[in-house]
Amino acid sequence: MGKTAILTDSNSGITQSEARELGIRVIPMPFTINDKVYYEDINLTQDEFYEQLRGGAVISTSMPSPGDVMDTWTSLLKEHDEVVYIPMSSGLSSSCATAMSLAEDFDGKVQVVDNQRISVTQRLSVLEAMQMAENGASAREIHDVLMAKKLDASIYIMVDTLDYLKKGGRLTPAAAAVATLLKLKPVLQIQGQKLDAFHNARSVKVAKRIMIEAVKADAAQRFGGSDKCVFHMAYTHNKKELEKFQEEALKEFPGRSILDFHADPLSLSVACHIGPGALAITCAKVKE
Repeated sequence: MGKTAILTDSNSGITQSEARELGIRVIPMPFTINDKVYYEDINLTQDEFYEQLRGGAVISTSMPSPGDVMDTWTSLLKEHDEVVYIPMSSGLSSSCATAMSLAEDFDGKVQVVDNQRISVTQRLSVLEAMQMAENGASAREIHDVLMAKKLDASIYIMVDTLDYLKKGGRLTPAAAAVATLLKLKPVLQIQGQKLDAFHNARSVKVAKRIMIEAVKADAAQRFGGSDKCVFHMAYTHNKKELEKFQEEALKEFPGRSILDFHADPLSLSVACHIGPGALAITCAKVKE
């Protein structure tokens, strides 16, 4: 076994089967659906989740229990010297802050990384941590590298419907009604800790163009050029639309292939608030 274990949560988009192939661990995020608790990718699949969501079920998210988190760390420390835990951004959940507090009882053997990422950008952090661990880096070294790069990524998300943002209290009913009447497709942005409004588009076509131009600008202006970046995608229960989006993005990045646009379903913790039909594109700096 390696010296340093890498652990994340299911918000990374890494499934339990992928985690086993990669040699890491993934803590499943819990959901309460009509008063029953489910765990992402354990007894709750993507299809089952969207069936419940579309059916009007009462769904709420919560963070992994402190006991489950500490038990996982303890288990990993039986076979490794240290643990690097990469949970979802502290700006989107309190689970990261809770984990940082719990780690104080582990004498530095557990390093919790709050590099303010989620979904495919969180996945990139996990893969980078794995590579560093394989190269012999300590948990603290991995933590410091990921923290130094925490703002070197951005996500843009097109929301197909405002119903779920309204239900979650993230949008007033009046604002949702106006946007629905005007048939707007809001584009949201995640950079650092916050999920913010970025632009309102009149159509899916325009929204996709806005997102592609936004990541092109980030690559050129913030990250030193597209040759130093990776571009990934995510979606919520609309893979055919995702595939079209990939093809459209490829036209804007000569020399790239479809393999350069890795795509994962958005984590259910995000999907719970934005609903099905969303598309996202991300840009992250990976080279100096």
